[in-house]
Amino acid sequence: MVIQAETAELLNEFLAGRSPELREKLVLQSVPLVHYLLARMGITQERGSDYEDLAHQGLMGLIEAVDHFDPKFNTRFSTYASLRIRGKVLDYLRTTDWMPRMARKRTRLIQKSISALWAENSREPTEEEIAASLGLNVEDVQQGLADSNRILVSLDTMADSDQEGDVSLYERLGDEKQTDPSEQLEQQSLLEEMAGAIHNLPEREQLVLSLYYNDNLTFKEIGKVLDITESRVCQLHARIILSLKAMMTNE
Repeated sequence: MVIQAETAELLNEFLAGRSPELREKLVLQSVPLVHYLLARMGITQERGSDYEDLAHQGLMGLIEAVDHFDPKFNTRFSTYASLRIRGKVLDYLRTTDWMPRMARKRTRLIQKSISALWAENSREPTEEEIAASLGLNVEDVQQGLADSNRILVSLDTMADSDQEGDVSLYERLGDEKQTDPSEQLEQQSLLEEMAGAIHNLPEREQLVLSLYYNDNLTFKEIGKVLDITESRVCQLHARIILSLKAMMTNE
């Protein structure tokens, strides 16, 4: 989501004097960014009061972004605000432990099953194979994948998503103060390894990643492109990311 021209103009006015009135106006104009990011995380208004709580957390992140943004960092406000908003939502989900224990256990088992099947067969497992390995039905696996996606499975969080201390790829690759040549080489190697893994995915799954990460479409929008439901896109995205992680781990 690209920041609108009028918002960019308002941002410049605010930065010149940081008046409370312009601050409030800038926050209000940027609220659609919060809802857009929630949609991209697979968090919809179907979650009722949970959605309102998460939207509130996103709004708090937006306010922090407005208060702390510094153009000297050569970062677009929309990029900076997106990181703040997403981080606030992530923190809230992790601290509230919103997922039932059995559902969380199921997602962990599915992740481990995908990794084991990758190591055994050197290819992406089907949902039927995952189900058979765990003694579950396919519907349970699909629900587990949807839950996995909601605990923030993403290209920028390739580590186990509910363990403390995880860092995103943005944090690992985006440190402008980092000058250590050995670490720069490691970062480049990581990117090349991920690119190679993505290239080995089926075309349809590459398309899902491209639409989500390159074209910045929401799951609902991707569903319209592929003529499938939003929930199915959510499940596919989770399986793709978990498969990429398994592929890179077992290489």
